[in-house]
Amino acid sequence: MRDALALLGLPLVAVLALPAAFAGGGTRRWFGGRAESRRAAAQAAKDAAAAAFYELDTAQRDLRISIETIGAVDDSPAARRAVADFEALGGRIDEASRAYIDAVDAHDLDRDDLEAAAAARARDRLTAATDGLVRVKRDLDRFAEGLGPLLGKAETQLARLAPAVERARQSLLAASEALDAVRGSGLRADDLAARLAALAPELTKLNQGAGQHGVPRTLERADRVAREAQAVRAEAERLPERAAEIDRRLVSLRTRVEALTTRTGQVEPVLSELRRRFALACWQDLQHVPEQAAETVRQAELKLREARTARDEQRWPDATALLSTVRALLDATDEAVSAAGDRLRRLNAVQKDPRQEIDRTRFTIRDAQRLAMAGRTTPDPRHARPLDDAVARLDRAVTTLEDRHPDYWHFLAETEAVRQAVARVVARIREERGAGR
Repeated sequence: MRDALALLGLPLVAVLALPAAFAGGGTRRWFGGRAESRRAAAQAAKDAAAAAFYELDTAQRDLRISIETIGAVDDSPAARRAVADFEALGGRIDEASRAYIDAVDAHDLDRDDLEAAAAARARDRLTAATDGLVRVKRDLDRFAEGLGPLLGKAETQLARLAPAVERARQSLLAASEALDAVRGSGLRADDLAARLAALAPELTKLNQGAGQHGVPRTLERADRVAREAQAVRAEAERLPERAAEIDRRLVSLRTRVEALTTRTGQVEPVLSELRRRFALACWQDLQHVPEQAAETVRQAELKLREARTARDEQRWPDATALLSTVRALLDATDEAVSAAGDRLRRLNAVQKDPRQEIDRTRFTIRDAQRLAMAGRTTPDPRHARPLDDAVARLDRAVTTLEDRHPDYWHFLAETEAVRQAVARVVARIREERGAGR
């Protein structure tokens, strides 16, 4: 037997080991039970750590999208604080991830000669790494829950972004088409064209997108462009009607100028009659009306010619402003010219029958006195005194009519002043009674 083994060329020690080797044992056969159990526990800890790492990584990537959305849309202190807090959480996530990777790299659980003690150390380290990953994931989840309001606001703005930009583009297109239609009718609309051209750089920025200019500024720009373009479109669509209205006003004001020129020429005869029949005080304030009216009419004619020129040159704002000036001039002149005729009419009436003016004023006073006494046995001095003063003032005015050359205009002014004073007393009585005093 020994000789046969010697023929195989094998040492004796090796030969002694052959039965065990052929039986599939070796070192792991003798010590494998304990080591394999700990290897399995370590592998389970590794799998758990891998799952925790994957969940944390997925949650972080998902939340990063939300944070980037908030950061792009919202520049409020709360949003900036959320971004900073997320960055701080990112540092903790990096630390937990590094601890997990180091634990995995430190132990090769597939080694055939892995000792039980090494497997136990691997399990403990991987379990600690898992705990760290889970803690950070829990904090990340709580942080994500608190982002709800900020994220909702940001998503709302993002949802507005595309429609707002499209609305601005469509508004610009509609304004351009309206302007082309106006020009096709022979109206230049240069001011509207300039306003529309000024929006071209804004459209360029809108086309560059929110990524370059930010969501809030892009939304604000889109709304402003749409609003200004819609205003240009509306004015362009109204321009033919505006031109027609200016033409009508030119004709109407020209007619008024001609009529007022004729009426101005009639003021001097009225003044002559006033001078001849009434005292100086009755007409002195009117003696410059003819000259002033003629000058005002001359200014109105000049402004009217300027308005015609502005309309022919299609300077619509200038034409409108000039026509308003013409109207104001004519209104003032018409009032002054009418004052002379009205003065003569009123003076004729009071000269012929002053009793009508006197009776009218006395009736006003008596009506107020009845109101002051309503529900009372004696009048309130606060009301009686001014009413007595009104009676005395009227009597004094009536006395002036006995002069050789009565100042009828002063008489009319006094009776009017008396009626106004009485009206104030009546208003005070009604106010006090309405308040329960």
